[in-house]
Amino acid sequence: MNFPFLSVIIFFPVVGAFLALLLRGNDRLTRWLAAAFTLIPFVLSVVMFALFDRSAGAAVYQFVEQVDWIGPLNVTYHLGVDGLSLPMVALTAFLGFMVVLISWKEHTRVREYFIWLLILEASILGVFSSLNMVLFFIFWEVEVIPMYFLISVWGSGRKEYSAIKYVLYTLFGSALMLAGILTLYFTTGSTDLVTITEQGLTAVAAAVPTAAIFFLLLIGFAVKLPVVPLHTWLPDAHTDAPTAGSVMLAGVLIKMGGYGIIRTVSMFPGPAHDFALPLVIVAAVSTLYGAALTLRQTDLKRLIAYSSVSHMGYVLLGVFALDQISMTGAALQMVSHGLLTGLAFAVAGLTIHNLHERDLRKMGGLARQLPFITVAFSIAGFGSLGLPMTSGFAAEFLVFTGSFSSTTVAGMPVWTLLAVAGVVLAAGYILWMIQRAFYGPVQDRYNSAADASNLDKVYMIAFIILILAVGIYPAILTNTIQLGISPITRLLGG
Repeated sequence: MNFPFLSVIIFFPVVGAFLALLLRGNDRLTRWLAAAFTLIPFVLSVVMFALFDRSAGAAVYQFVEQVDWIGPLNVTYHLGVDGLSLPMVALTAFLGFMVVLISWKEHTRVREYFIWLLILEASILGVFSSLNMVLFFIFWEVEVIPMYFLISVWGSGRKEYSAIKYVLYTLFGSALMLAGILTLYFTTGSTDLVTITEQGLTAVAAAVPTAAIFFLLLIGFAVKLPVVPLHTWLPDAHTDAPTAGSVMLAGVLIKMGGYGIIRTVSMFPGPAHDFALPLVIVAAVSTLYGAALTLRQTDLKRLIAYSSVSHMGYVLLGVFALDQISMTGAALQMVSHGLLTGLAFAVAGLTIHNLHERDLRKMGGLARQLPFITVAFSIAGFGSLGLPMTSGFAAEFLVFTGSFSSTTVAGMPVWTLLAVAGVVLAAGYILWMIQRAFYGPVQDRYNSAADASNLDKVYMIAFIILILAVGIYPAILTNTIQLGISPITRLLGG
C-alpha cells in the first residue's frame, strides 16, 4: 500500500501544532484545530487496524516506509508496525483525541497548551512506529520536552519539582539507552531493528558481552515502565501533572518502557533467558510493593499513580516468563491499563476540578451528587482490579495463566502466585477508594458540585465502550498481538 499512513499519523499533529502557533488570541479555534488534528490520526489508525493483514504468511511488519536518511551512518527513516506496535499506535491516537476533549475547559495559555499536547502525541506515535533505533531514540527524547512544560506550567502542587524529577530520571535512562544503541551500531554496523533481530548478534558477542548491551537498554526502558526501585518519579509526575498529562503519562507514555523491553528481548534472546529469573522476581516485588504503597495513599491522583507501579509489574512478569501466552497478556495489559487508568485519571481530574478537593479523607457520599462520575470511576476501578467482562480481567488472566504454566523459568508458579497476591491488594485499595469517595455519609458542602457535562460524558463513554469490548471479546486485540509476539517467542525457542 503506497499511502504513507504512519508518516501522516505521526506528523499530522505536528502540522496542527504549527498552525496553532499562528493563531493568536483565538482560543476557541485553537481547541477545534487540536481536535481536528488528533481526530484524523485516530481515524487513520482505525483504518490501519482494519487493513492489517492477519493471514498466515503475511509480512511481520506492515505499512512499512523506508527512505535513506543519514547515509554515512547507514541510518534510514524506517517506519512500520506489527501486531505488537499497531495496538499501541491506535491507543496513542485514541488517547491523543480524548485528551483534547478532556482539556476543553483549559483556559490558561490555551494556544501553548495544545501545541505541547500535539507534539507529545506525535513523539509517542513515533516511538511505537520506528524501526530504526536512532529514529526511535530521537522520538523518545522529543517526548521529554512537551511533558516537562505540561507539568511545570499547567500542573499543580510541586509542579516544577515533579517536572525536573521526571526529566532527570528520563535522561538517566536515555543515557544508558544511547550507550546501548551506539554499542550496537559500532559492533554490527546497523541500527535497524529488523536487521538486528533477524541476523542475530554474533558480531556483537565477539566484541562485547551481549548482556552488557542488554542491560543498558533494559534499564533505560525500566525507568520509563517504571520498575521498582526506579519508580519514584512516577507518583510525583502523575499527581502534579494536569489531567491530560496524567492521562497520557499513564495511558501510553509508561507503555513506551514495556514496549521497549519486549523489543530488547527480541534482539537479545540469550541474555533474556539468562536473566529471566531475577527479572521475574523484580516483577513480583514491583507488583506487591506498588500495591502496598497504594494502600497508604489518601490523595486521589497519587493513589491511582502508585497503582500503576503495581500493574506494570504484571507486564514485566508476563514478558520474562518468556511464554507466548504471558507475553500476549503483557501486551494486552499495556493496552488495557492505558484505557483503564486513562479513564481513572480523567474522572479523578474532573472530580478534583468540580470539588476543589483531592483528599479522600475529606470526600464521601458523592454518588448522590455526582452519579455519572461515580459510575465511570467504578468501572475504571473494577477493571483495574480484574473484574470479569472488563479488559483488566482478560489481560491479567493471560499474564497469570501463561506465567504459571511457563517451563522456561524455574519456580514460575511461586512467583506468579506472589504476583497474584497483588490483585488481592488491588481489590482492597480500589474498593476502599470508591467507598471513601463516593459512598458513606453525604456531605452537604458538595451539593452544588457539578456532575459530568455532556462533553465529559462523551469521552467517558468512549473509554467505557472500549474497556467492555476488550473484556467481552479480547480476540479483538489478541489475534493481532499474537502476530507480533509469535516471532519473538520463536527467537526465544518457544
